[in-house]
Amino acid sequence: MIKKVLAIVFLCGLMTVAIVQAMEKNAKEEKEVESIQVNNLPGLEVGLKAPDFELKNLTGETVKLSDFKGKRIMLNFWATWCPPCKKEMPDMQKFYQLSKNDVVILAVNIDPKADVAGFAKKMDVHFPILLDEKDKVSSMYKILTIPTTFFIDEGGIIRHKHLSVMTIDLMKEYSGL
Repeated sequence: MIKKVLAIVFLCGLMTVAIVQAMEKNAKEEKEVESIQVNNLPGLEVGLKAPDFELKNLTGETVKLSDFKGKRIMLNFWATWCPPCKKEMPDMQKFYQLSKNDVVILAVNIDPKADVAGFAKKMDVHFPILLDEKDKVSSMYKILTIPTTFFIDEGGIIRHKHLSVMTIDLMKEYSGL
């Protein structure tokens, strides 16, 4: 009888060890897949230095990314004709109001021939909108889909990138608010 009990305890112990090892292996594989997926997204990779650029805003003033060195930046690429871009604009405006002194929002429009100023007025957005008239910056950042958003830290390093619509909660999370 004792031999049977010992055999059962031994088998249960072996099964527990096997289950724990399988769970640890699965968690490690999931982490590796997540890392691969993030870096396989279109656009510049997370961890790279964000390339500097210079574009005009809606009032014709020149704005450089390097003007905001030492600040956290949310760099968003969008177009007026893009339904997901339109959907995230109200949350971007709320985030802008919430984070005015903590995070700089730069919204790079890739279709400056459209009435971008009229669109901004209609959507009631007040954060800086930059016009990529020659697709120079969208090419530099390897933009293949919009909206695409990069979160850049105070040292100029891309810490997160997101493709598709963002919610205010994601903006807070990625920016560290």
